[in-house]
Amino acid sequence: MLELLQSGGWLMIPIVACSVIALAICLERLWTLRPASIAPPGLLAEVWALIQQRNITADRLRDIKQGSPLGQILVAGLNNASHGREIMKESIQEAAGQVVHELEKYLNPLGTIAAITPLLGLLGTVIGMIEVFTEIMIQGTGNANVLAGGISQALITTASGLTIAIPALIFHRFFQRRIDSLVVTMEQETVKLIEVMHGERDIDVE
Repeated sequence: MLELLQSGGWLMIPIVACSVIALAICLERLWTLRPASIAPPGLLAEVWALIQQRNITADRLRDIKQGSPLGQILVAGLNNASHGREIMKESIQEAAGQVVHELEKYLNPLGTIAAITPLLGLLGTVIGMIEVFTEIMIQGTGNANVLAGGISQALITTASGLTIAIPALIFHRFFQRRIDSLVVTMEQETVKLIEVMHGERDIDVE
């Protein structure tokens, strides 16, 4: 592996750095974007039960808010429920915007890595081919082994760049789709909360 990196030239350094960063982002997002931790099932029913029992204290609200992103949005709505439906809805939308921003954290760098690593690989290939043609000018075309070795070396960076870019792009699309799904789930839960708090929906929010 070390020999492969060395043969690819100095451009292998940023390519390898991109691979390390992409791997770290993927692992972090896989752990963070777990549906059960973002929008715990049954949380809305639990909150409504506390409201019915008149046990929705400041400590309970703090625990719910810190427990999950959905809890953060629900608490924002509950804190403004007494000000009317529209104010409650606006506070929920504001909190949801902050939550979505956190969910999309690191996705831009991952998308950038997916875009630039093939270009870095292509740049390495172009530089390598320039060196090959320079050798042709100096030595002529008589030494086929030198030419084949130079071309092989030039293509290593492109192969490396694509090897990193393809998984990075796949995971970027995967995380975007998961975030979209989580946002829909949280939106449904918050709509239920608004309707229940203002008597527009049955008490059963399961």
